[in-house]
Amino acid sequence: MKRIVVCVCLLTLLALLGASPAEARRRSSGSGITSVRPAVTRSGTYRQGHYRTTPDGSKLNNWSTKGNANPITGRKGTKNWY
Repeated sequence: MKRIVVCVCLLTLLALLGASPAEARRRSSGSGITSVRPAVTRSGTYRQGHYRTTPDGSKLNNWSTKGNANPITGRKGTKNWY
């Protein structure tokens, strides 16, 4: 019974904070880099884990945009920002 009460309290706290457990795992520590975990799709295809920019709605600070570079691989961006 204690476990159920603790789970309900945790879920309520997460709902009040506005973050789902999956969303909280994806958030980074302010570095602008988010890791994406490896996964197996429904069709059985394996998707390797990788890094990406933290989503913020801006195209100007993505690694693939011209003028920017991927800090992990060093590759320069090739896409236009508009």
